[in-house]
Amino acid sequence: MPYSQDLLDSLHNIATQLRIDSIRATTAAGSGHPTSSMSAAEIMACLFFSVMNFDPQDPGNAANDKFVLSKGHAAPVLYSTWAELGFISREHLLTLRRIDSDLEGHPTPILKFVSVPTGSLGQGICVALGMALAARIDQSPMRAYALLGDGENAEGSVWEAAELANYHKVDNLCAVVDVNRLGQSQPTMLQHHLETYQQRWSAFGWNAMVVDGHDVRQLLEAFDTAKRTRGKPSVILARTLKGKGVSFIEDKDGWHGKALKPDEAEKAVAELDQQFVKSSGTKPHPGKPAAQARQFPSYKGVSAPQYQIGKEVATREATGHALEQIGKSNETIVCLDGDVENSTHTEFFQKVAPQRFIEGFIAEQNMVGMGMGLAASGKIAFCSTFACFLTRAADFIRLAGLAHLNVKCIGTHVGVSIGEDGSSQMGLEDLSLFRSMANSIVLYPSDAVSAWYAVDLAASHKGIAYVRAGRPKQPILYDNNEEFQIGKAKVLRQGKDDAVTVVGAGVTLNEALKACDQLKKQGVSIRVIDLFSVRPVDAATLLAAARATNNTIITVEDHYEAGGVGDAVSEAVGPEGVKVYRLAVREVPHSGKPEELLAKYKIDAQAIVEQVHAVVPAGVR
Repeated sequence: MPYSQDLLDSLHNIATQLRIDSIRATTAAGSGHPTSSMSAAEIMACLFFSVMNFDPQDPGNAANDKFVLSKGHAAPVLYSTWAELGFISREHLLTLRRIDSDLEGHPTPILKFVSVPTGSLGQGICVALGMALAARIDQSPMRAYALLGDGENAEGSVWEAAELANYHKVDNLCAVVDVNRLGQSQPTMLQHHLETYQQRWSAFGWNAMVVDGHDVRQLLEAFDTAKRTRGKPSVILARTLKGKGVSFIEDKDGWHGKALKPDEAEKAVAELDQQFVKSSGTKPHPGKPAAQARQFPSYKGVSAPQYQIGKEVATREATGHALEQIGKSNETIVCLDGDVENSTHTEFFQKVAPQRFIEGFIAEQNMVGMGMGLAASGKIAFCSTFACFLTRAADFIRLAGLAHLNVKCIGTHVGVSIGEDGSSQMGLEDLSLFRSMANSIVLYPSDAVSAWYAVDLAASHKGIAYVRAGRPKQPILYDNNEEFQIGKAKVLRQGKDDAVTVVGAGVTLNEALKACDQLKKQGVSIRVIDLFSVRPVDAATLLAAARATNNTIITVEDHYEAGGVGDAVSEAVGPEGVKVYRLAVREVPHSGKPEELLAKYKIDAQAIVEQVHAVVPAGVR
């Protein structure tokens, strides 16, 4: 395809200006990554001023082509690009990394032109894949682009995304790898062996093109080829030089993450000033979005379930049926699963909304990363797998939390109560993980009715949410019209002579109810609370119960001691002087029958009875 010399010259000049601005910004900050920004300057110039279709005055427009800077340490070149577009001022670039500036060291969604936080390498391509899949679901012409560093090709999540993008034939996805040869501490494994990069990406089914990353004509031709390619994603492998354009840092090791001193910056800018070429002075502009974004109605909640009190149903099954219902009534709901949909029961969703069900296979990092991209595109994304496998995606979940994205995780097969499968399959750290995430909510239902409403609450909440669902069947405790709320617990048993409060959730709530019945026969009355909301926790209900029961609470959980129910309750009531005794799994568990394991690790009814007798004050029984 022919390109005018004026266009090529203009893009060259824009790239030169991006380098100058990246240097000035990082020198003003006294830190940052100018050289990593400089290697990507032509890539950014071509993408934002010729290739992508978007409204530069409305970065949040859902119809815009999407861009993810996976190599987030190159934030200065992204900010400089938006300054060149006129969305932010050049003077504002000089506030980079200041505490009072929105231009952070790595991009965050505090900026309208940033969809997800980046810089934790290996995530951007997964996010861009989710965005491309969102466009496919909405039948939108939008395209998604991700700019990766060459060093992050060592991350397994990159290849998880590469494999799945080819499997789903996501041809509206284009990745660009900035192959600048130098990592943070030493050269990358492949350095400038572009043929090896090409062989690897081609082996994963991608249309892999090698270009000189500083030749705007070659870049434009590759981007055009990517747009014309059907049935497979494309990747542009751009050979670049770190610190390009400045002789004393270009392709030199030891300059990663190092800002130029003021005198060095002055010298570098003077050298770059000599590299501008004559052009008409007419700056190219991005094309307008190819179509209008689809408008979706607000989330429609679930209707009441149809369960019978006393009947036994697994909470994992109930979450599957709840997803099925909200999937039928809400086009914004999407569901991703890691090849366990017949165990997590997301198969129910798959049957009613197959076009919005994404099989992620056994690649949990990419599954959550796709969920981030879908959520950043306006979807409510449910990611479901065994709870223990979600911990593989902890870093992705962390960034989803930082971005306040509508990523919802359902973890099943939790705790020792899964039984014979053994410790490698037991989610015993998941509450700790999700409770620690920024602004997360964590719901732990104890029967099918509460599980049903937990899914609804997660979907309607803005931000990251986790629903913990168990494997064993549990008796229905609640009426179908019971009301559940985030941050609210349920008092199931209480009397005026209660000696102690026992707080449970999931399978341990039923153990607490059994213990209550046993203790009653022994002349001891206890109060039993279903915690339900582990974060935020219902401090008011807990404190009121403690005050009525000798200022004493016993927590019991099918989770390791650190970070779970016991910690949540202690943090809420401990400062008020309430004594909290914890029953939890305190060692690496073993295979066995669920009831054997609950007994072995002292979180069953008998263990609760023994703990109550140990802490109830003399004369109360």
